[in-house]
Amino acid sequence: MLRFHIAAAVLALSIVPALANGHGGGGDPPPPKPETTTAPAKVVLTKQGPKLVDLKGMTLYYYERDTTGKTSTCNGKCAESWVPLAATAEAKAIGDFTVISRDDGSKMWAYRYRPLYTSPADKAPGDANGNATTLQWRIARPEN
Repeated sequence: MLRFHIAAAVLALSIVPALANGHGGGGDPPPPKPETTTAPAKVVLTKQGPKLVDLKGMTLYYYERDTTGKTSTCNGKCAESWVPLAATAEAKAIGDFTVISRDDGSKMWAYRYRPLYTSPADKAPGDANGNATTLQWRIARPEN
């Protein structure tokens, strides 16, 4: 019986530090892990109104034929003229930004389920030379 009481006391004393402050053995709790997912684009204000740009400041576009929200219809030669906004394989949706798969298996970013692209016609941040309304390409805007 004495052994039972000793074992119970040892067990109770070993559990107390683990329960203290919700973590084991005193000291400060570990710091929260930094958020690894950041939005792939930001909004800038222009004379024509707000628009989305990538993190380098390059104008983002969407293609009106991209309507499913799950895939991009711009592949092959199209993707040479309109560069998909690439996402890493580990990228996760954040806010209005989602990650979709491309025909080649790579990932790209979409805004409100519309895939996002940059245009090689834009040479510097702020350029908007890729806006081709007759070809159904539009500048991505936060209200789109």
